[in-house]
Amino acid sequence: MPLLLPALHRVRALGRPPVRALMNLRELVSALNDFASPALAESWDNVGLLVEPSPPHTVNTLFLTNDLTEEVMEEAVQKKADLILSYHPPIFAPLKRVTWKTWKERLVVRALENRIGIYSPHTAYDAIPHGVNNWLTKGLGTCTSVPLHPSTAPSSPAEGTHRVEFCADAEHLDAVLSKIKDIPEISCLTTLPARVEGEEQTRVSLNCSQKALLEVVALLSQNSLLYHKTEILLLQKPLLPHTGMGRLCTLSEPLPLAATVERIKGHLQLPHVRLALGAGRTLESPVKKVALCAGSGSSVLKGAEADLYLTGEMSHHDVLDAVANGISVILCEHSNTERGFLSELRDALTIHLQNKINIIVSEKDRDPLQVA
Repeated sequence: MPLLLPALHRVRALGRPPVRALMNLRELVSALNDFASPALAESWDNVGLLVEPSPPHTVNTLFLTNDLTEEVMEEAVQKKADLILSYHPPIFAPLKRVTWKTWKERLVVRALENRIGIYSPHTAYDAIPHGVNNWLTKGLGTCTSVPLHPSTAPSSPAEGTHRVEFCADAEHLDAVLSKIKDIPEISCLTTLPARVEGEEQTRVSLNCSQKALLEVVALLSQNSLLYHKTEILLLQKPLLPHTGMGRLCTLSEPLPLAATVERIKGHLQLPHVRLALGAGRTLESPVKKVALCAGSGSSVLKGAEADLYLTGEMSHHDVLDAVANGISVILCEHSNTERGFLSELRDALTIHLQNKINIIVSEKDRDPLQVA
C-alpha cells in the first residue's frame, strides 16, 4: 500500500484547478495599458487608473462592468474584487470633495474602504481593433470594416508640427543659426553641405512648433535669398491600421433592413430596438453599408455615407437629418451597444494576463432604461 500513495497524490494534484498567481496593481495597470493604450482615448475622456488604494496593492480578482453604480459596487465588494474595470469612467466631472452626499462620491468612499481600485478604459476600447466597435460589427454578419475616424500614432519619432528647410551661404549661415537657436520650441536642427546652382552652400533643416514657425518665417523673410529657398513641410503622425472611432461596414451581401434589424437584436440579445426609416426606404430596402458607433454616436456618425446608422443613442435632430438623407437609424439604448463586449473582453484579458488572476463579469450591471 505505501507504494500506491505517491501515485494517488499525483492524481489528486492533476485534478486541482490551476493556482493563479497574484498581480501587483501597478503591474496589472501597465498590462491593461498595453492591451489598449490610454493615448488612444478621446482628449475629453477620463481614462486609466482613477482610484488607487495605498500601495502595495495586490490584485487577485478583476471585476468587469459597463457602468459602476452603487448596486454594482456592492456586488464587487461581496465578490471580493481587488480592481474594478468600469468601461464608463465613474469619475468624469472633477470631484471637489469626497463625502457621503452624492452617489459618485460614495463609490470612491466604498472603493477605498474596501481597498478596491477603479480603472476605466472607455474610448480607448472604442478605438482599438479588438474593442467595443469591432464587437458590435459582429452583429451584422460577414462584413469588412474600417474606422470612420482613424486614430493617429500617439507618438511619432518626429518632434514639432512643421519641418523647415533652407539653404544658406557661408556669409549668412552663422548669423542665421545663432538667431534660430534663440527661438523656443526648435528641435532636430541639422546642417549638411549642399551645392545649389553651382555654389557651395549649407542645407539647414529643423523641426518646430506652430508658434515657433511664425518666428522662423519672420527671421528668414528678412533675407530674400534665404526666404525664396525655404521649404515648409507639415509633419503628420501616421495613421494606425484598423484603429479609430466608429466603423463603416460593408456587408458581403446586401440584406433587407428587416433582416438586419433581427440580426442586431439577436447579437445584442434585445427583444426590441428603435428604428427610424430613411426617406424613401422600407423594411425590405437593401442594406449594404452600415456606419456604427457604440454608445452615443451622433458626432461620430455625422456625415457618414451609409444605408444604415447603428448606435445606442442619437439626438432627435440628428435622427431627422439622417432620415432626410435617406439613411435609416437603429437605436438600441446607450449601454446595450457596449455591455455584451464584456464577455469577450474577459476572455481576451485572460489570455493577455496569462491567466494570472480571476476575471469576473458583473451580474448586476444593466441599462437603466426599460420599456414599461
